[in-house]
Amino acid sequence: MSVESLLSVHSVSLRWRGHAILSDVSLQVAKGNLVTLIGPNGAGKTMLLKVILGLTRPDSGQVELQPGMRIGYMPQRLTVEPTLPLTVRRFVTLGTSATRAQVSAALAETGAEHVLERPVQNVSGGEFQRVLLARALLRNPDLLVLDEPVQAVDVIGQYALYDLIGEIRRRRGCGILMVSHDLHLVMKTTDWVVCLNHHVCCSGHPDSISAHPAYLELLGRDGVDHLAVYQHHHNHRHALSDEPIALSGSDDHG
Repeated sequence: MSVESLLSVHSVSLRWRGHAILSDVSLQVAKGNLVTLIGPNGAGKTMLLKVILGLTRPDSGQVELQPGMRIGYMPQRLTVEPTLPLTVRRFVTLGTSATRAQVSAALAETGAEHVLERPVQNVSGGEFQRVLLARALLRNPDLLVLDEPVQAVDVIGQYALYDLIGEIRRRRGCGILMVSHDLHLVMKTTDWVVCLNHHVCCSGHPDSISAHPAYLELLGRDGVDHLAVYQHHHNHRHALSDEPIALSGSDDHG
């Protein structure tokens, strides 16, 4: 493991309920780098994150983390009971010893300080994702692990969130491992792409992956068409989505 490497995954394999979920998967995340996992539903992306976070033990292989490293984790989905009286401020501090000033600063960094005293159930999809990101940042992480960070957000809001994630990486110098379905959305932000479908189909710079035969076979012609449709260049900011958020649990392995 190199000095700058925060995370090294070596030949990890895992079977779940009789099915091969991960097969000989390897990847690395270095300090200051943003690595994106791309793949279809059920490809094993979320399960790989669980292995990396120590929540699931692989059948074989090894995960190496830099000693003393702090990890901030943003889950794919979260269940919040509709009747639970929980403000954003209280939600963000659950399980932490963060001060009021630290919470306010984290929410300000993600652009969600205006929802501080709202009930969690009353924030929009884009706002809630920013709240989850702020909660991960409270750990002052060396490595951010983001599982589908643009869930329940419209396309305009997705671009804004990916821009924010890129800004956080540049400002903090942390490494980021991010799961996404959409290469066309993350091309501008990410340094390295790992295309996963239970095994690593291909990996490389996003420009090279977008034309790689394994990527085209895995995600189909739509992935190429989206690359042409959604080129996104601007010098303005997007407002947060006003779409109401649906908070529900998930036990998928994608």
